Amino acid sequence: MKSIWNSAFGLLLVTGIFFGMALPFGKVAMQAGVPALLWAFVIAFGSGVVLSAVLLINGGRPTLSPRKLRYYLIAAAISFAYPNYLMFAAVPHLGAGYTSIMVTLSPVFTLVFSIAFGVRRPNSLGVVGIAVGFVGALMVAATRGEVGQPAEIAWVLAGLFIPVCLAAGNVYRTIDWPADAGPIELAAGCNLAAAVMLLVGLLFSAGPSSFATLSEVPLLPAAQVAASSAMFAFYFRLQVVGGPVYLSQIGYVGAAIGLGAGIVLLGERYLPLTWLGALLIAVGVAMTTAAQKKKG
Repeated sequence: MKSIWNSAFGLLLVTGIFFGMALPFGKVAMQAGVPALLWAFVIAFGSGVVLSAVLLINGGRPTLSPRKLRYYLIAAAISFAYPNYLMFAAVPHLGAGYTSIMVTLSPVFTLVFSIAFGVRRPNSLGVVGIAVGFVGALMVAATRGEVGQPAEIAWVLAGLFIPVCLAAGNVYRTIDWPADAGPIELAAGCNLAAAVMLLVGLLFSAGPSSFATLSEVPLLPAAQVAASSAMFAFYFRLQVVGGPVYLSQIGYVGAAIGLGAGIVLLGERYLPLTWLGALLIAVGVAMTTAAQKKKG
């Protein structure tokens, strides 16, 4: 465990695996009638409580300052609350595998934002990688989801907006990371802040009675919270060890898990153009990743 905690690649692999589990879990929950806002709340609240307990058990003493409060609110909104809601709202329309492919664009958008905010200077390889990734995204978007079940354009655009949110969060958390806080504390605080935001939205849109839908999937919430809690602990550690662009590659690992589960366990099928677009996205991600190892 100690070697994984200090290895960027090990952290990336573990975080991506746990991240990828969320999409097939979410699709099953949505098909059972659980609202997307409720499922996103379950993840945020459950993970926040578990991580807070871990922090306290290990002798941590969380503190709340105006700086940390700002960090929690902004990071929670753009990294967790909104993109998670979008993912679970879109997955019944797009499929777990298709949504996973969209998430793989996160490294490309992260590089774009890193360049824009001066976190990373551009170079030719990075620019070409961004272009290749976008071409792949356009190809995937054109297929509009599973074979024989084309989604509305609005849902395709929602799927494309997920990696934009994730990328913005990756860069923001690096820029504004509080110097006096560790990864577990920040993960707990951001998840609890996201839970509050999601709960407010849920109560106004679906009402308290929506919680009854969780009885349709009695074991799934516990499995999702366990996976998400582990994912967030490694996620914030990866932010420190690997940096924002390397962190964004969890979408690539998660896509392999989500796509595999969608096809094998949920019976999803995709057009050849979707696979070709996914391949181009993979090439674009590989190029933008390689660009981080070179001076701009």
